[in-house]
Amino acid sequence: MEQACDCGGSRELSAPRLRDGTPERAGLDPGELDHLVADVRALTSGEHPWAAGAVVVAGRGPVIAVEEATGWAVRYAAYDPEADAGVELPPEDRVPMTVDTPFDLASLTKLCTAVAAVQQIERGTLGIDARVGAYLPDFSAAAEYGITVRELLTHTSGLRPELPLYDCADDAERLALLRAEPPVGVPGTYTYSDLNPLLLQHVLERVTGRTLDVLVHDGITRPLGMTATHFGPCPRAAATEDQRRPWAKADRGMLRGEVHDENAWALGGVAGHAGLFSTARDLAVLCRTLLAGGSYGPARILGPDFVELLLTPPGLGFALDQPWFMGELAGRGAAGHTGFTGTSLVLDPATDTFLVLLANTVHPRRRSPDNRPRAAAGTRVARAVRGM
Repeated sequence: MEQACDCGGSRELSAPRLRDGTPERAGLDPGELDHLVADVRALTSGEHPWAAGAVVVAGRGPVIAVEEATGWAVRYAAYDPEADAGVELPPEDRVPMTVDTPFDLASLTKLCTAVAAVQQIERGTLGIDARVGAYLPDFSAAAEYGITVRELLTHTSGLRPELPLYDCADDAERLALLRAEPPVGVPGTYTYSDLNPLLLQHVLERVTGRTLDVLVHDGITRPLGMTATHFGPCPRAAATEDQRRPWAKADRGMLRGEVHDENAWALGGVAGHAGLFSTARDLAVLCRTLLAGGSYGPARILGPDFVELLLTPPGLGFALDQPWFMGELAGRGAAGHTGFTGTSLVLDPATDTFLVLLANTVHPRRRSPDNRPRAAAGTRVARAVRGM
């Protein structure tokens, strides 16, 4: 039987803010959360760790029950392809991971783009089933094929996963590619694509007259007090990749504080699909806000009906009930996302829990994604609920 969490103040006009507390205070089993912390620490240890460093934040209701950092924000000077290993920095030059370390969020950026879009839907300036061509008639392919805003938000537009914008000569060429890109799949069929939030960014900027970074700041991060969340550069961020061809799409060297995604980099660091930097605690605030129906403290960024719209299957921007990275939290409406650099978050309305796991898994270079540690962390949190 699940124990109710400590949600004091939930009847007030102001939604309770996050506060530090014990697992018991959050209504979570301390033994399972001890295992969660031990599991995350193990992920950053050894000669070939899952990640150089990681930060985990987990809680229930307004209570943060776990906030731990482990490993290194910067461990390697470079990647040695002959040895297939990172070139270790001297101990005195490494940067320890802390709970305040910002991370390159990669595709978690898509969540803020989705929230910004639903804010405009709530205000009536954007129609969820409106055609993109109604807002962007110069995007000829989207207009011709009748792509809708809903299709962009649900990855059902038929657009391919990405375009090589990083190989374009200038912004004009990049924009021309986006404008002319037709669907390659069947509209209405799910195909995950970075092009969807990129087109959505252009729609939002056209209907509001403001750039995406301003929309995210004014509509999400500033009212919620997410002061560590912004588009780059972010010099204090955890390092990502020694980005070189042939394993990467550009030759940029060891990256720290500059967006890892090559297309977002080519677009100046502000893109609908990638570019945000943030901390685990800031992301916990976003999770808490959505779990509370769009409010946090005195701030409201969405009405409850529009949070429901955001998180109703199949989800707008958010992935729903995906065991491959949520573990046993999946199944009753859990929502979240992952990012290529090693980031992830899950919020579960059924149990009022949240889990943020940020890691620099691509430091010193990208590998095939291994989502088992994310799923295992989700299972620990789910069992912490059931154990009380």
